[in-house]
Amino acid sequence: MYRSVSVVHAARTRLGAPHATPELSQSQVETVSAVCRTAAELQAEILRLRAGAAAAAAEYDCLLVPSGTAVLGRSGPPPVLDQPRYLALIRRFGPLVQEQGVNACHVHVGVTDREAAVDAVNHLRGWMPLLLALTANSPYSGGTDTGYASWRSVVWSRWPAAGPPPYLRGAAHYARVVGQLVATGAAMDSAMMYWHVRPSAHLPTIEVRVADVMPDARTTTAYALLVRGLVGHALEAAGAGEYAPEVPDLLLRAACWQAARHGPTGTLPATHTRDCAVTSVGRLVEEMWKRIEPYLSRYGDDQCVGDWLSEVQLTGSGCARQRRVADRYGGRLEAVVDDLAVEPVGSPGPGGGPLG
Repeated sequence: MYRSVSVVHAARTRLGAPHATPELSQSQVETVSAVCRTAAELQAEILRLRAGAAAAAAEYDCLLVPSGTAVLGRSGPPPVLDQPRYLALIRRFGPLVQEQGVNACHVHVGVTDREAAVDAVNHLRGWMPLLLALTANSPYSGGTDTGYASWRSVVWSRWPAAGPPPYLRGAAHYARVVGQLVATGAAMDSAMMYWHVRPSAHLPTIEVRVADVMPDARTTTAYALLVRGLVGHALEAAGAGEYAPEVPDLLLRAACWQAARHGPTGTLPATHTRDCAVTSVGRLVEEMWKRIEPYLSRYGDDQCVGDWLSEVQLTGSGCARQRRVADRYGGRLEAVVDDLAVEPVGSPGPGGGPLG
């Protein structure tokens, strides 16, 4: 029995209407943070949202479980919410809507100049495979191990306007590409540009949407701060007239598949460079760190992000945590759900949202 309508209503009462919204599947609730400017503000906001949403879920005998996919049950075919937009999605995309109850972490970073935002996206697109690898948190789906670190990203990639963004030649080119995709029927509107990174369709921000929902508030905060650092570097590079490498879309897509398959282990193409040489994930993290450390230090975020990156390289991302728990309990995925489930008071949970 799906209770999300009741849970979302209770969450909106607890958190404020703008901070809890329904999603496509009735097994989901989306939380939306306020604009935050410091790590402390953001972590406190994520804790507030997760605890409130978990309390709302508990009112209806449900658990709030921050995993990119449903560990046990299947989320599709949805009973989707009876809303015009979702019903139109079913009519247009048919069975593609099935199993779309997947959960991501979207981070917005304020950028008021649309031209600058589009230029920065070109510099950011090459880092998306690495970000996906570091944040993979969805190995299980429907009670089985998919063999992937991020099954969520594989499911999401089925949409015709999902995946790596194209190389954009200015804001006018961006608007033209979006218009063409809408005209072909591949998307209903600009909000359906389900790219890994994009200028937001409705906010003066760059939106990075490649990550799985993160297992706790600490890792969510660290990831959001890392994204802010990457955006800062991209804006500076674009502003200095530096051209981003024009990595082919197919190579970026292949690199993202590899990241989804293996997570932060092994190698990835260095898609932030022109030669795209196969490189260890650890080396890619080092190269990214050189670029973002000045921006992290500016806000005092370097230790938080550095500790998280070291932890991921040492013990793995959320997918590794889920598998360790399953192994510890003889393959019982109910134990994974219990480990992930957010306590109604004072515990971390799914977050993300604007970071100004």
